Amino acid sequence: MMKKKSISASKASLVLFLCQMISALDVPLDSKLLEELLQPPTITQQSPKDYIVDPRENIVIQCEAKGKPPPSFSWTRNGTHFDIDKDAQVTMKPNSGTLVINIMNGGKAEAYEGVYQCTARNERGAAISNNIVIRPSRSPLWTKEKLEPNHVREGDSLVLHCRPPVGLPPPIIFWMDNAFQRLPQSERVSQGLNGDLYFSNVQPEDTREDYICYARFNHTQTIQQKQPISVKVFSMDSLNDTIAANLSDTDIYGAKPVTERQPILLTPTGSTSTKVELRGNVLLLECIAAGLPTPVIRWIKEGGELPVNRTFFENFKKTLKIIDVSEADSGNYKCIARNMLGSVHHVISVTVKAAPYWITAPRNLVLSPGEDGTLICRANGNPKPNISWFANGVPIAIAPEDPSRKVDGDTIIFSHVQERSSAVYQCNASNEYGYLLANAFVNVLAEPPRVLTPANKLYQVIADSPALLDCAYFGSPKPEIEWFKGVKGSILRGNEYVFHDNGTLEIPVAQKDSTGTYTCVARNELGKVQNEVRLEVKDPTMIIKQPEYKVIQRYGQVSFECIIRHDSTLLPTVIWLKDNDELPDDERFLVGKDNLTIMNVTDKDDGTYTCIVNTTLDSVSASAVLTVVAAPPTPAIIYARPNPPFDLELTGQLERSVELSWIPGDENNSPIRNFVIEYEDGLHEPGVWHYQTEVPGTQTTVQLKLSPYVNYSFRVIAVNEIGRSQPSEPSEQYLTKSANPDENPSNVQGIGSEPDNLVITWESLKGFQSNGPGLQYKVSWRQKDVDDEWTSVIVANVSKYIVSGTPTFVPYEIKVQALNDLGYAPEPSEVIGHSGEDLPMVAPGNVQVHVINSTLAKVHWDPVPLKTVRGHLQGYKVYYWKVQSLSRRSRRHVEKKILTFRGNKTFGMLPGLEPYSSYKLNVRVVNGKGEGPASPDKVFKTPEGVPSSPSFLKITNPTLDSLTLEWGSPTHPNGVLTSYILKFQPINNTHELGPLVEIRIPANESSLILKNLNYSTRYKFYFNAQTSVGSGSQITEEAVTIMDEGKMAGILRPAVGAGKGYSEILFATSPVMHTVRPTFYKVQPLYPRIRNVTTAAAETYANISWEYEGPDHANFYVEYGVAGSKEDWKKEIVNGSRSFFVLKGLTPGTAYKVRVGAEGLSGFRSSEDVFETGPAMASRQIDIATQGWFIGLMCAVALLILILLIVCFIRRNKGGKYPVKEKEDAHADPEIQPMKEDDGTFGEYRLFSFVSSAPF
Repeated sequence: MMKKKSISASKASLVLFLCQMISALDVPLDSKLLEELLQPPTITQQSPKDYIVDPRENIVIQCEAKGKPPPSFSWTRNGTHFDIDKDAQVTMKPNSGTLVINIMNGGKAEAYEGVYQCTARNERGAAISNNIVIRPSRSPLWTKEKLEPNHVREGDSLVLHCRPPVGLPPPIIFWMDNAFQRLPQSERVSQGLNGDLYFSNVQPEDTREDYICYARFNHTQTIQQKQPISVKVFSMDSLNDTIAANLSDTDIYGAKPVTERQPILLTPTGSTSTKVELRGNVLLLECIAAGLPTPVIRWIKEGGELPVNRTFFENFKKTLKIIDVSEADSGNYKCIARNMLGSVHHVISVTVKAAPYWITAPRNLVLSPGEDGTLICRANGNPKPNISWFANGVPIAIAPEDPSRKVDGDTIIFSHVQERSSAVYQCNASNEYGYLLANAFVNVLAEPPRVLTPANKLYQVIADSPALLDCAYFGSPKPEIEWFKGVKGSILRGNEYVFHDNGTLEIPVAQKDSTGTYTCVARNELGKVQNEVRLEVKDPTMIIKQPEYKVIQRYGQVSFECIIRHDSTLLPTVIWLKDNDELPDDERFLVGKDNLTIMNVTDKDDGTYTCIVNTTLDSVSASAVLTVVAAPPTPAIIYARPNPPFDLELTGQLERSVELSWIPGDENNSPIRNFVIEYEDGLHEPGVWHYQTEVPGTQTTVQLKLSPYVNYSFRVIAVNEIGRSQPSEPSEQYLTKSANPDENPSNVQGIGSEPDNLVITWESLKGFQSNGPGLQYKVSWRQKDVDDEWTSVIVANVSKYIVSGTPTFVPYEIKVQALNDLGYAPEPSEVIGHSGEDLPMVAPGNVQVHVINSTLAKVHWDPVPLKTVRGHLQGYKVYYWKVQSLSRRSRRHVEKKILTFRGNKTFGMLPGLEPYSSYKLNVRVVNGKGEGPASPDKVFKTPEGVPSSPSFLKITNPTLDSLTLEWGSPTHPNGVLTSYILKFQPINNTHELGPLVEIRIPANESSLILKNLNYSTRYKFYFNAQTSVGSGSQITEEAVTIMDEGKMAGILRPAVGAGKGYSEILFATSPVMHTVRPTFYKVQPLYPRIRNVTTAAAETYANISWEYEGPDHANFYVEYGVAGSKEDWKKEIVNGSRSFFVLKGLTPGTAYKVRVGAEGLSGFRSSEDVFETGPAMASRQIDIATQGWFIGLMCAVALLILILLIVCFIRRNKGGKYPVKEKEDAHADPEIQPMKEDDGTFGEYRLFSFVSSAPF
């Protein structure tokens, strides 16, 4: 007797077909079978019940159905037949019931509003679609209204109403300002579900005139805007000020200050409300409260808890959201608004209703003639839905009678059906909230048996595991299934087999002798059919030597074995895991055929290693643990570079590859990390070895890729941590066959050297890249953007070709292809080049100059048209030169300066101009060939500036009470001189300064005699020139009046304080002199002093030099900064006692101020000097013969020669005394001598004595 049981859930994936019920057939989803069987229509696709369409686009109402034979389609509109043939705007898609209503070509969507229903019909019945309600979307404009400004007191609540137009579907509401920025929302200010904007309390910052409500209609992709709403918030302070300004002093006035208020609800109103929501929808409850401080909202459900995982709070907890609501969510929900002054609450009674939903939807029935069946239609809802039946779209009460059919409420019972009983039945479940419509057909079929499992299908299983052999079948009436082993074997019975209802044969424990052919036979009263399948039982995969637990010392080597045995017909794959994850990506892990080896073990290699063996039918695994321990101390080991490999052998020679093997040399106590393979090309570069590749140190063979037409020799170098071994002996030579070139020349360029040519250059292929003899190049070119054919020429193994007779500066497409005696390389890529450039044709126009200050100007020009450049635009050059100084009215040699401005720039700065001068400039465009014509000369003038220091100041003819001053005018007056300023003051022997005297001298003077001075007194002079702009830099000098020897003999002590060294008797001032209060100030000693600071500036650096007078070993520093800047001075220390320093890292075209000081001498430093760095890209056209420095150098050489001649003349007359020296010796006074030495001015005194005595 056959044993039957239902297939377990674990084997469900192997079951192809299950019967629906004992008396009904389930049609397998076999495409060939479905094509042959008759089947009533089934609706497969339809539009939604509530279908909102875009009125601007065509309306597509979907209705797709399947059946055998294919169904035909018809439509009703508003319950009556819709004849699409009579409406030119309506068409039906071929082989489909889908309607297309043409709106874009004149139709109006409003004319096609209504309820549509589709019917799909064939000879077996008719299926109907849902009622599809077509409505065009609407996005009406906002109703015009006059909005009054809202005047609100600070702290009060406010509601701004949106009231959007009614659209279909309803719009999405949001608030923004005039700048289209969303208005910020918070616990105090938020938008309600109805779109209104609620203020729990207003603040002064809420005052604005652009509260704008927007309505977005997504279906038509339009946004409507409400008129802006104005809100004015009056604070208590401003309100009191307004009241006070309008009432008399006798009135009582004053608004109450902002007071805190307990909460009140803005929405919903009252203490209770109701809400109805449908099952499965989202429940939204809202509470918005007013109050000060802003109330906080809390939600609870009376008599229960809010549902977990379905409850969300939105809009700062003002909205309670519950998703996928059910009848259990009905109840009372309370919102509580609370602040520090109190609370208020509101209870919302929620009732959850339900549109109809399925409990059991009717399913298709496939019956054999004479069988029984049922259609069940069960639905639920709130209120409970009504069930009504239809047959082929007609109410079953008026449908043609069928004696096999009986309706019992929600069930139709079929008894002893016949083929004419085939039909499509519709179940409609409806209540006030909606309806459900389901189609289910009854298909009565009489079909002989069919086996759907492919013939001779092969099943493979592992021994001792279950085997499932399929026999998918179909027939009506349902066939009976029998199984046989072998073609002529007996029927299978017994406990060792399980027979499933879907025809599958299960062998619970398959053995090797279960292998063979099995036959399944399906039979019913209409016929019989059989099918054969084959079963193969394989040996299981086993690990016969598993990995074992290992303990290994750090830096050692360990190996795990995994030796397997498997069925010879199965191909196994072995995978190793570490701690159930992939092995580390580390070259120390080496996976062999039967083992895993770990080199140079470290602590992180601790863990569990698993060997997994997979075949297509089974999988086995085994694991072992590795423990890493510290290595014991070992005696010192001598490490060295490895010995070279030896016995190199070439095998497996092919045209493009060869296998190289070798034997490693001694590693000398340091493991070999890798081998480097090098090659020599004996054909093209004999004696030169090149890098080929490298392999890990555990590998001694490598497959090498080769190039054609190369005579290879190989050598191997071993590398360990100490270094590289000597190269091995070369291998035997191997000459590869010639072939076409594999690559083309690189770095192809096209640049013209003359206006009428194109020079094409490239980097030639190296010898081994030629792949064969006879290397040449095919050079091709054609003018770009012109419909020209390629012009080509083949040249020898060179790297340049010149194309003549080209137009000036036009783009060309260029390609260079390599070829040899065997053929061409692959098609090369194209590059773009240009023929030669020519000089630009036109000059820049509209040149304008804007004088910024006395040393800086800005020049503007219009760019030239690019087509006139006739080359790559490199920039513009500005030529400018000084014509004359406006103060001297004398011309000098013209020294032109050039500034280059890169790119398509149309302006530039001209630094380093001389004040109060007349300049000319012109502008020229520059390309790769050179400069274009110059623009017309533009004349501009610089304003006056401050003058330079006077060219010299000499003090001569010292007497007892007078000194003569002579000076030279400034080298650079930089304007019209208005006067000279002379300041002087006495200095005593302790280096204190006396009264300061200032004299203004007319500009046309060049000397001055100062009288009424004190005898034997040192004076310090400060002298500078002035223009109308201001004073220039000053120069200083010192001089001493001579001593009255007769008077000095009777002087015992100075009249001033001890040690001051000054007489209280002041000189009488002349009418042009004025003095300050005769107080002496302590100053630094006369020496050291720093003078004549000069600069020589370049673009980014300046050489600073100075003259120093004073004691040795002074340490100097240089301070500098940007002229006119308020930034702190930057300080650079000068090494040693040098009198020069180079400032680096300066900005081109920038004016700097600089001064020099001495370390350790507080406050002692030179006067400021100003210099300017050269402009970027500036160049000069210089005639050396006319340069000032060159003329000065020649003069210096001539002067030096003259001095040498004078010295020679003096030496010839050596031995005589000077008259001055005789007088000094005759009048020497022993009491005065020490005073001179203490004063520290003996040298100067002698100098002035010499000058004053010179006439004697």
